[in-house]
Amino acid sequence: MATTISRAVANQAPLRVAPSRRYFFVSLRELWAYRELLYFFVWRDVKIRYKQTAIGAAWALLQPFLTMLVFSLIFGRLAKLPTNGLPYPVFYYCALLPWNYFAAGLQNATNVMVEQQRLITKIYFPRLVLPVSAVLSGLIDFAIAFSLLIVMMIYYHIAPRTALLLLPIFLLLAVLTALGFGLWLSALNAIYRDVRYVVPFLVQFWMFVSPVAYSTSLVPERWRWIYGLNPMAGVIEGFRWALTGHGLAPGPLLAASACGVVLVLLGGLLYFGSIERTVADIV
Repeated sequence: MATTISRAVANQAPLRVAPSRRYFFVSLRELWAYRELLYFFVWRDVKIRYKQTAIGAAWALLQPFLTMLVFSLIFGRLAKLPTNGLPYPVFYYCALLPWNYFAAGLQNATNVMVEQQRLITKIYFPRLVLPVSAVLSGLIDFAIAFSLLIVMMIYYHIAPRTALLLLPIFLLLAVLTALGFGLWLSALNAIYRDVRYVVPFLVQFWMFVSPVAYSTSLVPERWRWIYGLNPMAGVIEGFRWALTGHGLAPGPLLAASACGVVLVLLGGLLYFGSIERTVADIV
C-alpha cells in the first residue's frame, strides 16, 4: 500500500504557483484577497522606521518643520518670492506636506523589491503588495506632520474654507502619483540596480520643477497646461488652495495632472505585471 502511494506521488506532476497572465484586473483582485498581508507590511514598515530612534515618530514633524524654516528664510525673507498673501511658514509647509510624502513613498517603493528579495524567492504572493505597502505606510508620517499644520493655521488665524472638503482628492492624487512612478521604478530597480542611484537625483530635480518653493502664478499662463503634466504641480497647488483658500484654483492644472497620473499608473501596473512572473529569478 505504501509503495503504491509513493509511486503515485512520484508520478504526479509538480504544482507550480504563479501569477495569472491577465495582469491588470487579476492583480487588483489578488491584492484585495491578500489585504491582511498588505496591512501587515504597512504596519511592519512603520514599526521598523522608528525602531531604536531617540525621538521616534517626532522625525515626521522635525523634517518638514526644519525644511520650512530654511525655505522661509532663503526663498521668503531673502529672495522675497510671492506667496499669494500667505505667511511664509504656512505657504511652504502646505507644499512640503504632500511633497515629502510623495518623495518618501517613491524612494521606498523603488527599493522595496530588492530589499524583500529573500521573501520573494521563497514564497508566492502578489508582488504588487510590496510597492503598495511602501507607498501607504507613508500616510502615517503624513498624518503626524499634518497635525503641526493645524497648529500653524490656528496661530496665523487662517480659517478652513469649504474647499477643504476637496483635500482627500488631492491626497489620493499624491498617493496614486507615488504608486504609479513607484511601480515603474521598483520593477526597473529589480533588473537594473543603477536605478537606486538615479532616484535621489530625480527627486531633487523634481522638487525644483514643482511649486514647492514658489507659486504656480510665476509660470506664464500659456505654459501652465504643460507645467501641469507634472502631476505634483496640481497636487501641491491643490493642497495650498484647499487648506488656505489662497492661490490659484487648480482647475486646468489639476485636470492635466490627473490625466498624467492615470497614464503613468496604468502603464506602471501593466509593466510591473509583465515582470512579476520572472522577478524571483532576476531580483
